[in-house]
Amino acid sequence: MEFKFTVSGRISKPVHEVFEAVADPAKLSGYFTTGGAKGRLETGAVVSWDFHDFPGAFPVNVVEVVPDDKIVLSWGAAPEGDDTGNYDTTVTMTFAPIDDNTRTLVSITEEGWKQTATGLKSSYGNCEGWTGMLAAMKVYLEHGINLREGFYK
Repeated sequence: MEFKFTVSGRISKPVHEVFEAVADPAKLSGYFTTGGAKGRLETGAVVSWDFHDFPGAFPVNVVEVVPDDKIVLSWGAAPEGDDTGNYDTTVTMTFAPIDDNTRTLVSITEEGWKQTATGLKSSYGNCEGWTGMLAAMKVYLEHGINLREGFYK
């Protein structure tokens, strides 16, 4: 069985505004990367994300960006604790206009974990993280509230 998930949510803002809330590091830092984000998400870039719940900035590789449509990232999976080496998972975010572009459907898929107990545990943790990101983005964009502020620290 492949370890892969997709989470989705609807945000009552146009696609461009929702896309920019992910691509722009200042906006992303306002609701998701509690320790800050550095670098705009552009194809080929390596940016830095930091979280209070996982202290220490880490690199995020930007594989592909199609403005207002799709962002594909890769980043390091949790170490297995053996000699099998490090590896990355792939995150694909899509942004689809709905209701005459007054709302946006955001879908996030992550895949590529090893078929191990560590891979399974990591996939569940990241599923939780992306679900939290979607909820935080919705509240931030629709109501200006940082849902994650003080949540982890």
